[in-house]
Amino acid sequence: MRESFAEISADEHDRLHALYGPLTTAVRKLVDASIRTGVDDQVIRDAQAAIEAVTATLESRQYEGPRTLRHAVTGRPVVWADPAIGLRNAIAPPLDVQHTEDGRCWTEFTLGARYEGPPDRVHGGICALVLDHVLGEVASEGLVKPRFTGTLTLKYLRGTPLGPLRAEAWIDRTEGVKAFARGRILDAEGVTVEAEGIFVMPAWAREAG
Repeated sequence: MRESFAEISADEHDRLHALYGPLTTAVRKLVDASIRTGVDDQVIRDAQAAIEAVTATLESRQYEGPRTLRHAVTGRPVVWADPAIGLRNAIAPPLDVQHTEDGRCWTEFTLGARYEGPPDRVHGGICALVLDHVLGEVASEGLVKPRFTGTLTLKYLRGTPLGPLRAEAWIDRTEGVKAFARGRILDAEGVTVEAEGIFVMPAWAREAG
């Protein structure tokens, strides 16, 4: 099925970004705090009641429209709910992906307690999420060309530590409707995970020419 996104103006995008960005940041801090807290039992119960009250307030009016829009100026999808880059998704680190003139992309980000798998290490599935996204970004030329993950293969060289990290991706080659991308995650000491993926243009995009 062909994807069709409603358009959002630059001004409205900026307004919503300024409104919801701080809310999502606050929720991220709440999740980290709930993992690390050592306060007394009654404080936990009081906090739970307060959180439930705020949740009920936000649930009192839910938006039922599309969660993915298209920016009127850049043409990029505006993916509020995306678990890698979504402005309104507290699960997202979030990734702020930068593109270079030679067709590569990169992002620097920090993963804290809510992404922990082994002690003091990032869960392997989170590494896969990050690499799937950055490889997809480079394969789709910044999310403007429809190319979706066909296969993704990861090689874990060593544990990825919690803290500041960098992810990079580039196109290895293209063959018809397929783009072959490579990428990696690095910490201060070097590469921790390598990835390669095949990203495929869907049938509806091929038919559209």
